[in-house]
Formats: sequence, C-alpha cells, structure tokens
Amino acid sequence: MADVDRAHRVVVIGGGFGGLYAAKALSRADLRVTLVDRRNFHLFQPLLYQIATGGTSPGDICSPLRSVLGKNRNTRVWQAEVTGIDAGRREAVLADGRIAYDTLIVAAGSHHHYFGHDEWAPHAPGLKTVEDAIDIRRRIFTAFEKAERAASPEERRAWLTFAIVGGGPTGVELAGAIAELSRFTLARDFKEIDTRETRIVLIEAMDRILPPYPASLSRKAEASLARLGVAVATQTSVAAVDGEGVKTMSNGIEGRIDTRTVIWAAGVRASRLGRVLADAAGAELDRAGRVIVRGDLTIPSHPEIIVIGDLAHFRHGEGILPGTAPVAMQQGRYAARLVTDRIAGKTTPPFRYRNKGSLAVIGRNAAVADFGRVRLWGYPAWLAWVFVHIWYLIEFENKLIVMIQWAFDYLTRKRGARLITAEAPARTAADAVSPAGRVRS
Repeated sequence: MADVDRAHRVVVIGGGFGGLYAAKALSRADLRVTLVDRRNFHLFQPLLYQIATGGTSPGDICSPLRSVLGKNRNTRVWQAEVTGIDAGRREAVLADGRIAYDTLIVAAGSHHHYFGHDEWAPHAPGLKTVEDAIDIRRRIFTAFEKAERAASPEERRAWLTFAIVGGGPTGVELAGAIAELSRFTLARDFKEIDTRETRIVLIEAMDRILPPYPASLSRKAEASLARLGVAVATQTSVAAVDGEGVKTMSNGIEGRIDTRTVIWAAGVRASRLGRVLADAAGAELDRAGRVIVRGDLTIPSHPEIIVIGDLAHFRHGEGILPGTAPVAMQQGRYAARLVTDRIAGKTTPPFRYRNKGSLAVIGRNAAVADFGRVRLWGYPAWLAWVFVHIWYLIEFENKLIVMIQWAFDYLTRKRGARLITAEAPARTAADAVSPAGRVRS
C-alpha cells in the first residue's frame, strides 16, 4: 500500500449502487478512497415496495456502509452531506467542512419529479427512500383502518380506493402488491369491510404499461394485473392531486378518482448536485437535470470528475441509459477501472453497457422478464426475479433473512411487517435525494 499521505485521493459521493460498486472495485488499489453519504447505510431500492406493502422490514434491505466496506483497507466512510463542489481547488464542500480529491466520482442519484407541480408531493408520496416506504406503508394500512370505521359507503369506497400514478416497474409492482394484500393477506382481518372490494387504479400516460419493455410483455403484465383486479388506465394523465383524489385527463375527457391514497411512481429528476456541477465545473445538463458526460463518464472541462448512475446522461445506441441498478453497478466498476488505468498510464476504452435484462414482478407467481432474445412471463419470470434480487442483496445475512421471509410469505400469504408508525413530517418533491439513483433490476 502506498504512503497514505501521498496516495491518489478518490472521493465517492453517494453510497448507493454506483458509489458502492466503485468503492468496492477500488478496494485493492494503491490509493485512498473516501465514500461520503448523508446516510450511514446502503439501501437496496428494488425492494422498497416490499417495505411499503408490509412484506419486509427496513433492516432486511439496508446494509451499514462501514460494515460493507470494513475490509477495504484503503477506504474510509464519512457520513456527511455534500453541499457544493470547488472544482478549482478540487474539494467537495460539506455541510460541516471540506474534503480534497484528485478524482471525484459523483453518484448522487435522483429524487421525485412532479413535472412542475411540487404542491402534489404531500398528497402523492414517491418511493425513493426508507422514509418514503414507511410513509406509504402507514398510508396504505391506515386506509383500511379508516374504511373499517367509515360513516358512509362513499367514504368507505374512497378509503378502499388506491391510485398509483406511473405504469413503470415501480407502479406495476406496487399495484400488484397492494392487490394481493387486499385480496389475500387482509381478507379476514376486518369485520366491517370486505378488503377484497378494494379498488386499485394504475394510471399511465403512455399507451401501455412498462413502456421500456417489449409490447408483448406489457400485455402479459396488464393481464396479470387484471387477474388481481387492478384497473389499468393508459393514455391518461394527471391534471391535479389533492387530499380527496386525483383529477385525470384522457383523450380530452376529464375524470375524477375519489381516493385518500395516491402514490407517485411517474418520474424522477436528477439530484441537485447536477446543478452544482453545472455552476462549479461547467457541466452541461439535460432537461431532467442530468449531467451530459463523455464516453468515459467524465465532464469535458474537468476530466477528474466522473459522473455515474441516475445523475449521468449517457447516450447508449439511440437512447439514454436509464437510472437502474444494473447501469449504476456497471458504471461504478468502470469508474474504478478508469481511475486505476489513469494512475498506471493506461488508456481506457469508452464505457459500454451490457444489458443483462430487465425484470418486473406483478405478484405471486407472476412477473415479466426481458433478456433480449429470451422473454419470460408468469412463474418462470417470477423465479428469475426472486433469484436475481436475492443474489444482488449486499450482505449474506440480508440474503438469508429475505429468503426465509419470502418463503414464509409464499406459503402463508402473510406479510409480517404491517406496522402503522408515526406520521411523517411535511414533505416536498426534493426531500428524497437518493444516493445512487432509481434502481431496477
């Protein structure tokens, strides 16, 4: 190991998939790595919907960063909030200090995007953080409790109606999980209501759900949702959201969904650090606030700054790489290789994403999987989804706990984490800045 005082200093901002995989890939390099995150844990975001619907507990999908990186002799972890970048002095500005770098890897992620209607945030929470998931869980289970004591049929119907905005993987998974929850898990828990009468509406502005997937798999997913009683409203946009429902617009026709529970899964916007990099390092941003990077994921004017994950606008073929877990993982490993190649005086080829497939689960024994030439649905896709998600959980203990929990839930249809906790404080659209980006496997 090189002299620590003279070693190349790599600062990684964000402990999500991109930042964590970069730090892990640098574990044996002769340099000094500091990972900075405002949280002290890595969150496995693909399973956040399980917390939101009572399937798992937060600790099952979170791993302490110090534990994960504890064996990396060249790595230290700082819990701190990055508020700025001083590109000239090569320092990251923290809320309570500064840290110098020779190479900066920015994996700061994204937050909810309400398309100019941030006033909808208190009524329609998104799903990006543990706090989001716990808040949504509280809202879902409170809705059934309120319905049990409703004073009128109209009030009961409103409490038993759930509107999910956004037909991407997150929206589809939430819709399927809430449907199974109401039709099976809670079916015998209440005396005054029949939870099987719950109405779930999935709202999507495009002409089909799961737009990035092949049309055939979108149709399979919609059919699976229909079997669970989920109503899918495609080519439908949201015009307004308030505490008593959602105002929609479809083909010029205005509609209204009376509901007390709205969940936002329609879009994300890059972390505010994108704007910081634009101001401090001359980075160019796209309309979503992502940093437009070169083929090696660096900023043209500052090649020592590498941007990965949700924050990076990287053109791949005819499109832009999505903010998913596989993208962040591969970019994290590539960033580490770029750093070590530079120190060794080697040339690194441009980043190339290898698409290993996309999966979305709809419910028990139902999922869709796109592996390019191979497309699966139903039980085979569900098995693939289970295997992939357990495999990519960070710590062995988490893998074991989740595997046992899922096996029990599969046999009993029970969800053991159906807790209603204290109400979350008032939220805004930018409250949930995730460390590594929106993740899907």
